[in-house]
Amino acid sequence: MAVTNYTVGSGAFTWTDIVAPTEADMKKVSKTYNLHHYTLRDCLEPDHLPKSEELGNIRFIITRILLGKRNDSLHTIQQISTKLAIFYNDTFIITVHRLPQPFLETIRGVCTDPAKCLSTRELVTHILWHVLHSYDQPAIALSDEVDAYEAKIFRQSLTPAMMQDLHFMKQRASVCLKLLRLTGEVINSIRTAGGDSVALQDVRDLHIKLIMLYEQAHEDVTNLLNIYLSLSSQKTNQVIQVLTLFSIFFLPITFIVGVYGMNFEFMPELKAKWGYPAVMIFMAIVTLFVYIWFKRKKWM
Repeated sequence: MAVTNYTVGSGAFTWTDIVAPTEADMKKVSKTYNLHHYTLRDCLEPDHLPKSEELGNIRFIITRILLGKRNDSLHTIQQISTKLAIFYNDTFIITVHRLPQPFLETIRGVCTDPAKCLSTRELVTHILWHVLHSYDQPAIALSDEVDAYEAKIFRQSLTPAMMQDLHFMKQRASVCLKLLRLTGEVINSIRTAGGDSVALQDVRDLHIKLIMLYEQAHEDVTNLLNIYLSLSSQKTNQVIQVLTLFSIFFLPITFIVGVYGMNFEFMPELKAKWGYPAVMIFMAIVTLFVYIWFKRKKWM
């Protein structure tokens, strides 16, 4: 476990940042700050969803930071995101996370100026803005990926792996959308006043923008999946149609050949000189009749 303590701003509150704690480490922190024991389990659970709770005079929130991994097969909550737990009141704030987060260093640099970080609520607002910002670039990348697959599908460059890729894209969009909606409850639980409300409104605006981006991506991928299935069915129908046409053309011819393939003794055409060309002409006439019939029915 790595623990860093900061006195923020004018010394009105302290910030303790904990990286990769064990259960024993969290028990020590819990005794020091009088934290509820149920929160320890939530902090150590790697795939816990975002939430907000008020425990006495301490606010406890969990949010998830989207990881920048570029792997199409990664689509579960634990694979694409990491958890960040925050305890705070007016005198202290504790951040707990498994992986190092560079943006926290950026926030610490900002909060060294007392005028830029006057309260723990403002600091939490800064953290939530950076957490939401981790969803921004992946949303743009997902949108570009959807556009690329849309172009491939409408060029009918269909491959068996394309459907699996679209499925993973839909799963990623769905998981991100779920995390953002739950994060919205966390954002709405923060109470601010004065200058803090401006920063919180920026966070809410960013949250609404991201919700719209991922909803659009999810809807677009769903439509692409439906179009892919429709085009695949259409392609299959075209192949079946061609095979059916060949079958219908050759069916009467095969019947005629089968009849004259029976070697009975009394078949008058077998010994006739005109027998072979007559049968061939008859088969050609049958084929031509089938062709004209299909043309009139507009089946060809």
